[in-house]
Amino acid sequence: MAAEIRQTGGTRIGGPREGEPRLLDQLRDCIRVRHYSLRTEDAYVDWARRFILFHGKRHPREMGAPEVQAFLTHLAVERRVSASTQNQAKAALVFLYGQVLGVQLPWLSEVVMAKAAPRLPVVLSIGEVCQIFDQLEGVMALVAQLLYGTGMRLMEGLRLRVKDLDFDRREIVVRDGKGGKDRVTMLPEALVRPLQEHLRKVRELHEADLREGFGEVILPDALGEKFRAAPRAWGWQWVFPSRLRSADPRSGVIRRHHLHAESVQKALRVAAKAAELAKPISPHVLRHSFATHLLESGHDIRTIQELLGHRHVETTMIYTHVLNRGGQGVASPLDRVGARPLRSRG
Repeated sequence: MAAEIRQTGGTRIGGPREGEPRLLDQLRDCIRVRHYSLRTEDAYVDWARRFILFHGKRHPREMGAPEVQAFLTHLAVERRVSASTQNQAKAALVFLYGQVLGVQLPWLSEVVMAKAAPRLPVVLSIGEVCQIFDQLEGVMALVAQLLYGTGMRLMEGLRLRVKDLDFDRREIVVRDGKGGKDRVTMLPEALVRPLQEHLRKVRELHEADLREGFGEVILPDALGEKFRAAPRAWGWQWVFPSRLRSADPRSGVIRRHHLHAESVQKALRVAAKAAELAKPISPHVLRHSFATHLLESGHDIRTIQELLGHRHVETTMIYTHVLNRGGQGVASPLDRVGARPLRSRG
């Protein structure tokens, strides 16, 4: 927090009014009141800090639309960030002005949003999926197979609690997904026994934590205060806990958190390199492949929309590209003519 507000010649970066908390502390408080995720909190605070430093440590109250537009233009032109990154920066500044400083001015909505160019998702073939899985082992293999087998986003998979797995119904309840929505997806038959064996080991780890005076997990909202025993209850434990206990970044309480997203991302990058795949591989590619392979199998678009948790079917429609274009959808006219031997100029 030292970089947020420093004493400089008798003034403060961010210039809080006398008696007010530091600006970025106010921003954190406003975010937490709205139950935004820690990742969103860190991103918004970082963008607010960058904005202040970009304009010579001036307080945002002293600035307006020109300064916001100049900062976003700098990101796009000089830093060459993606449209989604630029829009995240704008969202952070709109939140800062509207929710923290209480500045409700027309220019907040008039600042131009960057338009992301439509991109087709990277999709793996069945063979490539198998190649990736062959290079993984242990928990990372289980996580990767679960993401591909259910279509969950990476953080949705890592935030699963034991109680969210219904082995009898072969269902998984995805809690608080994108947009704060819950949904249900399938629990692949092939993962029933591996998951049950994995949970047996997780339970042994949890019981060892309890014997050592730990074993609590963070709960959503104020459930931990309302139900005192819930943080230690088996059903609330993470399906994929971290190997090590760590301090909660907000409260400082020592807990066992879930696996870190970067650990899974790195494991998949290493697996793709070992499999000698040229495509860029990430956990989200497994989600794209899940949706595309379901479409190829004849499942309807509405069902896939529900499984993915898309608000609008138009978002899901991008996966239909495999059905009506590309190598499998349309035969090339060259295949009717036939290739001719290539002659050497020498």
